[in-house]
Amino acid sequence: MVAIALVVIVVVGGITAGVAATSQGTPAVPVLYMSGIGEHPCAPGQAFAVPALTREQFLPDSSVLTDDNLNSCTPDAVAASTKWLNEGTIPGSSAAQRNLATRALLDLRLSVEADGAVVAGFYTNWDYAWPRDSSFVIAALAGTGHSAEAFSALRFLQRMQNADGTWAARYHPDGSGPVTDGRPAELDAVGWVPWAVWTWATARPAPPRSELAELFPMVTEAANAAVDSITAGGLPNPSMDYWEDSTNEQTLGTAAPLLAGLRAAAGLAGMLGDTADQTHWQATAVELSDTITATFGKTGYQRTPSATSGADAAVTFLGPPFATPSAAVISAAAAARSAVTEPNGGLRPGTAWPGATGVAYTPETAMFALFDAGTGQQAAADQILDWLTAHSTTLGELSEQVSPAGKPISVAPLAWTDALVLLTLQAQQHHLPPVP
Repeated sequence: MVAIALVVIVVVGGITAGVAATSQGTPAVPVLYMSGIGEHPCAPGQAFAVPALTREQFLPDSSVLTDDNLNSCTPDAVAASTKWLNEGTIPGSSAAQRNLATRALLDLRLSVEADGAVVAGFYTNWDYAWPRDSSFVIAALAGTGHSAEAFSALRFLQRMQNADGTWAARYHPDGSGPVTDGRPAELDAVGWVPWAVWTWATARPAPPRSELAELFPMVTEAANAAVDSITAGGLPNPSMDYWEDSTNEQTLGTAAPLLAGLRAAAGLAGMLGDTADQTHWQATAVELSDTITATFGKTGYQRTPSATSGADAAVTFLGPPFATPSAAVISAAAAARSAVTEPNGGLRPGTAWPGATGVAYTPETAMFALFDAGTGQQAAADQILDWLTAHSTTLGELSEQVSPAGKPISVAPLAWTDALVLLTLQAQQHHLPPVP
């Protein structure tokens, strides 16, 4: 981690991006009064903190362009970033959306370490690799044509997988193992990772069979762990989900990802001719889907089967690109969106979310944009994308949270939000097929 010294300006693909020369140290940043994170032009792959600037300070003739040594590196840095962007696609139907996508892509490029670890955020306590966040980043990169980075991230997850097919909540990016802070494993990873593999495999005209065969043992162990987790009542065991709170109840935030993962695993097995596993995982997915409908459906797809648990953004996990939603799910998602919308226009994870009043969370806000885009509600998706753009940092990055006053707070960029936005823009431009 780094401390701020001075800023230089790099312009890539029409977007003005700040980078910072810094000395060693850890910035005291859980609250973001900063522009975000940029790549040092003279040290490719190194992240540096950018101080809060006005938009006027990002003009090319700005007086912040003061360090000749750093400025001499910027042409090479711009060329390398542009080359990487041009190797894939930049989704978006307007200049503003393509700018948003470009910034998100550059952030994800920086977030994927050389060993494939995906850093969730470049600040203390966020600078770890979560399998869930990594899975979304993999899907976004695969969909924009950056398959090599996506495959590298999948291989990192494969190396980190436990012997029983599960994953810890988060990992040190250097691959040394899980973060041992007493946080229990998060079962949803055994669903998200197979979904990420399926998305990566289907993003190209022909599935990469040899690479898929390398990853399939990971998928097999994860799918079997999902099967083993299902109780006599037909739902997975209670587990910490993306809310990351301890719970003794079964949640939609675990059940829905496991459903997507089992379907994805079955699809991957079919690609490789493994009909036995394909049939087994398909049958389990059918049973789980029926149970989700029977238990969560009767309460409007709230967070738990309890009728008083409240709305949860996880209802979007039952829609595209994870599943084909029923009319009841589409209706429940609309009701949930209304229930969790904050006065500042963003959304929180759920009505029972224990976070500060009035604070919006960008991943959950973007989840609804992705759902809307996948279900043909383009105006609603555009509304959320416009809101996210309007509440980004001066660097154009998406922070984890937005304050009641509409200011970006917490860390920026957040890889999960970047990935969700890129998937939304992809879904608007071309149909993202849900897991069959």
